[in-house]
Parts: sequence; C-alpha cells; structure tokens
Amino acid sequence: MEDKNSAIKNIARFVVDKRRAFYLLFIIMALFCINSISKVQVNNDIVSYLPNDTETKRGLDIMENEFITYGSAQIMVTNITYASADEIKEYIEQTQGVAGVSFDNTEAHYKDSAAIYTIQFKGGTYDKISETAMANIKAYLSGYDYYVSSSVGQDYTKILNEEMSQILLVASLVILAVLLLTSRSYAEIPIFLVVFVVAALLNMGTNYWFDEISFVTNSIAVVLQLALAVDYSIILCHRFMDELEIHAPREAAINALSKAIVEISASSLTTIAGLMALTLMHFRLGFDMGIVLTKGIVCSMITVFLLMPGLLMLFSKAIIKTRHRSFVPRITAWGKLIVKLRYVLPALFVVVVGFAIVFSGKSDFVFSDENIDTANPSISRIASDKIEGTFGKSNTIAVLVPTERYEDQRRLIEEVEALDCVKSAMGLANIKIDDQHMLADRLTPRQFAELADIEIEMSRLLFQAYGISVEEYTPIFQNVDEYTVPLIEIFPFLCAQKDAGVISLNEEQSKTIDELRETLEMAVNQLESENWSRLVFTANLPIEGQQTDDFQDEIRQIALTYFDDVILVGNSTSARDLKNSFQSDNRRITLLTILFVLLILLFTFQSGGLPVLLVMTIQGSIWINFSFPYITGNNLFFIAYLIISAIQMGATIDYAIVITNRYLELKQTMDKKLAVIETLNQSFATVFTSGAMLTSAGFIIAGLTTEPIISSIGQALGRGTLISIILVMTVLPQFLLLGDIIIEKTSFKIKSNRPQQKASGTMWLDGHVKGHVSGYVDANIKGLVRGEIDVQLAQQNEAPVEPPNKSNEQEGINHEAE
Repeated sequence: MEDKNSAIKNIARFVVDKRRAFYLLFIIMALFCINSISKVQVNNDIVSYLPNDTETKRGLDIMENEFITYGSAQIMVTNITYASADEIKEYIEQTQGVAGVSFDNTEAHYKDSAAIYTIQFKGGTYDKISETAMANIKAYLSGYDYYVSSSVGQDYTKILNEEMSQILLVASLVILAVLLLTSRSYAEIPIFLVVFVVAALLNMGTNYWFDEISFVTNSIAVVLQLALAVDYSIILCHRFMDELEIHAPREAAINALSKAIVEISASSLTTIAGLMALTLMHFRLGFDMGIVLTKGIVCSMITVFLLMPGLLMLFSKAIIKTRHRSFVPRITAWGKLIVKLRYVLPALFVVVVGFAIVFSGKSDFVFSDENIDTANPSISRIASDKIEGTFGKSNTIAVLVPTERYEDQRRLIEEVEALDCVKSAMGLANIKIDDQHMLADRLTPRQFAELADIEIEMSRLLFQAYGISVEEYTPIFQNVDEYTVPLIEIFPFLCAQKDAGVISLNEEQSKTIDELRETLEMAVNQLESENWSRLVFTANLPIEGQQTDDFQDEIRQIALTYFDDVILVGNSTSARDLKNSFQSDNRRITLLTILFVLLILLFTFQSGGLPVLLVMTIQGSIWINFSFPYITGNNLFFIAYLIISAIQMGATIDYAIVITNRYLELKQTMDKKLAVIETLNQSFATVFTSGAMLTSAGFIIAGLTTEPIISSIGQALGRGTLISIILVMTVLPQFLLLGDIIIEKTSFKIKSNRPQQKASGTMWLDGHVKGHVSGYVDANIKGLVRGEIDVQLAQQNEAPVEPPNKSNEQEGINHEAE
C-alpha cells in the first residue's frame, strides 16, 4: 500500500512540477479540437440505429439506395372560402419547383372553412429548388392563417443548435449560482469554468473519430458532461484548500492530487458502468450515447488530473484572499427527524416502491417522436396537430414488392384501397397520365399514337422495334395493331429513339413528349427501381397502436398473396421494430447496470449487504421516477426510459456512496444515531452541489428544447435525480442505521485490533500513532498536531486540548513516511 501511495505521489509531483508543459499541451489540444468540431457528422434519423436485421432498416436502406424521394408538404389554410382556396391552388401549381398539388371540393380537402393542400416538389427535401418553392408559397400565404407540416425549408440542425446554445447558457448560469453558494472561495469559480470548457472541447472535438453521432447525443452530451463530471473539479479543489492550510501551494497541490486521483477514479467507475451498459443495447443509439458520454467522463478526468493542479497553484493567492464562510446551512434538525422516523419511512418506502413497480410497468410507452407528450412543441408539431384535428390522421406506409408485374400491383392497390381506413393509395399501376390512361396500362399502337400525338405508322414501327428489342416477334409476324405494351415500358423506348435521332418529331410533338417524360420520370424515380416497386398508402390511423398493427398485418397478408417478398416501411413499422427492440434492451440495461454497480460497490466497501442497500435505494428511485407518467396520464418515450435508467443508477449512486462513506467513518467514533445526524450535515453540501446541477440540467433541457426526444430525456433526468437526492437524504441513512448489523455481518474486511480515530483542529496526542497526519506517519509522537488526522492508536490518549505551553506549540507539522 505504501508503494502504491508513493507511486501516486510521484505521479502527482510530476504533474505539478511540469504544469507549464501541460498548459501548452492543453492549449494545443483545445485548438485542435476547436478545429475538429466542424468535422463531426451528425445523424438526424434515430431509426437508422435499428439493428440491420429489422424490416424497417432493410426497407430504409433499399429506399435510400434505389429510390429518389421528393420533398412534400401539407399546408392547411383556415378561415377561407372555397373560391379563395381554389385561387391558392392555382398559385401553388404555377410556383416554380412544384411538381403537383392535390386539392378539390371534397371533404378530404375542404372542410369547416379550412383547405388542405398536399404538395409535391421537384427536388428533395433539402434541395434548393424545393426550399425556394416553399419560401415563395409561404410568402404568398402571409396574409392568411396557415399551418405547414413539412421538413422542406426546416433546418432542424440549426434550430436544435440554437436551442442547445440557450440551454447551455442557462444551465451554466444555474450551475454557476450553485457553485457560488457551495464554494469556499470565489476564486474557485474561474478554475471550474476553465476546466469544464477545456474538457468539453476535448470531448466534442474528438467525436469525429466516429463515423457519425446522433443528434440526440450531439445535443445533450455537453450539458450532461458538465453535470456528471463537475464533481471531480470540486473534489480536487476542496482537497487543495484543505492542504493549503498547512502547506505551501506546491506541496498542497501534490498532496491534493495524490489523494484525489483515487477518490475521483472510484467515483467515476459507477458512472462509467451505467454508461457502458448503454453500449450493449441492440438499438445502437445506446452505444452512440454511451460511448460519447464515457469519453466525456474520461476527458473530464484527464483535464482535472493534468490541467487543474497547475491552475490551482496559479490561483492559490486569489483562493486564499477570496475565502468566505460557508453558505450551506447545517441540517441537524433534519438529521434528528430522520433518526426519529427510522421505523416509519423505510416501511413507507417499501410500500411506495411496490406501487411504483406496478405503475411504471403500466406506463404508456411510445416509440415515435410524433407521439411524445411535450410541454414545448415545435411550430411543425403544432401545425401537424392542427391539421390532424381538422382533417384526421395521415399515416403513410410504403410497401416494397418485386419490380414489374404491374397487373398484380394494380390488384394489390385496389384491394388495400378498399379498406375503410385507407385515405389514398399510389403506385405505378394507378398513376394517371391523363383522364383515360394509367402508367401501367397496356396500350395498342393506335392508343399510344393518340396519347403521344404521333402518326399511327410511326407508332406501329415503334412497337415492332420494341418487340425486337425484347425478343418478342409477335408484332413482326402477326397483326401489330393487336400487340400491347405497358405504357411505362413503351414510352421510355420512344424517348430513347427520339434522343438517338431515330425518330423525328415536330416542335409540338416534342413538347408533348417532354411533358409526359417529366411526369413519367418523377413517378418512376419515386416508385420503381431495378429490383423493387414502391406502393404508398395513407391511412386515417395513429402512428402506433393495436389498430395500426392490425392494419399492417392485413396489408402484409394481402401483398403476400401476390408477391413472395414484401417489406413494409414507415413510421408505424419503425415504431413496431423499436418496440420489439425495447423489450429485450430494457431487461439487458437494467440487469447489466445493477450488476456492474453491485460489483463496483462490492469491492469498494468489501461488504455483501451494503451494496444491496445502496442499489435498492437508487433502483427504488428509478421505479418511482418512471411511475410518474402513469400517475400524470402522460406517455413516456422509450429512449428516455432506457438512457435515464442507466444514467440515474450510474450517476446518482455516487450520492449514496458519499452518505455511506461518511457514516462508516463517523460511527467508529460516535454513537450510530449521532453518526447519522453528522453524516447528513457533512454530506449535504456535496449531495446538494452535484444533485442540484444534474437536476437543473435535466429540467432546463426539458423546458427549453422543442425537440420531443431530447425534452423527454431531460424531464426524466431532472425528475429522477431529484427523487434520488430525496431518497439518499431520507431513506438511505435509515437503512444504514437499521441494517448496521447486516453490514457488519456481511463485511469481509480484515479488521484491525486498533481503534481508528479521525479528528481535526487542535489536539494533543500521546502514544504510538500510525496513520495520516497531512501525510503518512508511523512513530511515537508526543506533541501538538494542527490539522486533520486519520490514524490507529496503540495507546489511546487523545483529546482536543490547548497545549500545556504555548511556546512549545508547533504549527503545520508534516511527517511523511518514506
């Protein structure tokens, strides 16, 4: 043990003595990371983190690689006459960049003096042509009451970054206020700020190591890193201030760092354990968040260990000059109340947790961000709710089937379209070219000549040439006028011949062909690839629920009667896959987090019973936390449950460790009831500081962001941390007091026959002393020690007294065993 302490002391001495080199190193790393932040790729689609074997992921990959998806929008205009609504339709149709608009005088488009337009653009969602068209439409509608539900023209990344900047600013101010309240010196604050900013830059600037990170992780990682890791700075700073009482700044920094390395490392283990459990989720968003936050904890530790000691030395004079009295009150009355209620609250806790387990199991979990209950909805969410309230729900589901076989596609579309809940159906087999023809219709040469406005002889020659190209010789050896070809096949053949100069058309014919070509190309790009055809259905159903699940099953059964391979894709299918993933991830995260934390606590306290008491307290707070959605009638987003379950166990267990360590130390020198009271007094500042920061961070995130996923995570984090604080300051001390005999019986520490004593202040020692007196000693000491002691006494004769002779008083004695 002495060799280990000596090694840590040597490391601390090296860090302090080479502090200028570390200043330079961190300046270089910070500048590098500032430049690297722009290289980080952010993924805005959480569905992409589904396992590769899920139907949704397979379908999304196919659609991304093989299809073009054009931008679309739903716009509702209220308090308008039908005549005015029709004029708006005409303007939208003529707007450059608009491919088409759906609107008529049916109740599906005009109802209760409100008109709804379904618009398709000529470019993708984020293409300039689509964004310009949307901007022009909004400008035209500026005098109307209108609501837009669309991703076109919405820079969600920019909006989210602006929101998170505000959140970080507000959270920083709140955390600054907490630090001022709980600090010992005003000069601590700039040190904390420098350390955190550097640690945050290191974490953000190294995220480019990964191919990409999710927008959820990118948004909240900085705030969570601040709230989770600020404890490390506080621990080292307070150690330094204690050492500064009796040492010069250099020795104080060395001693403080050597002690803090062990303490901070032990504290970080439970937090890292909870975060690493996230990385084992099937839903890979857990891995994304777990690995980035774990890296953030490591960056914070590195910064505290290597940069902060030098800053403490640099600001040592200011720290001494700006010391102030503690603003944190003693809570002796609270401690006495806790002792008095030791037989009541634990029983009440068991009852409450029993109900919480039941209620949390009945929570309404949702798996689509469109269904999350949020107090601060975005403008787009408000628009969608308004549209849904007037015209009903519009749930879009895409069905991928093998390409061609247009007759089977037509029958499939007709059968699904006949279902009561279906509002619209679209596929190549039912897209109209004009009032009489659809893309999948089989046409004769005469019908095609009339449609394309070309001569009949040219049409016959075209059909014969097509037959030869596909090795069908019917039009050559039999009557060509009876030969039929699907319009979707013969028309591209005509365009190819025109482009090659084989067929000559006049200007009017060329214009007609070009208009038909644009319609056909847009349809084909969206609905057909080399291997797959895409059918799109819109239903008046919610995104998730049993009725929606039954509808998906019915579509699948109908499609399988025509095709062997069928893939469903949409918000409803992704919600269903996420639900299936959640069921296994929930068990995995809960069990692994508890197991990891139990093992760490087992080796920390060397007791079998004590870890169970601590984990039971925090797990109880988790169950209580997630019973609130059921009690309040709100839903709960599944990601918030998984992530906060792990973070709450891994991070807030530290509060329980602080309480437990103090109690185990104090009960050696005083009555157990008094030890509980004093434990709460000594631990309150630490628990309040860390807990207030994490609680504030959670509630600030929930209140200021319009992104429902991030809001739900913040709300669960703030509420869960607050519940954990309450339980560790009430129920846990009672568990320790009542379960003391269990703690002792299950301990496997090697016990010393010498009593362990701790004290601070001015005292007189007379006897053989072995332990720490601002350093390690093993000697016969007879004299005055001013400072703190943690020693074993061979002959106990210690009492805080005045020295017998003032002239013999020694100040700042420091004995260090080599």
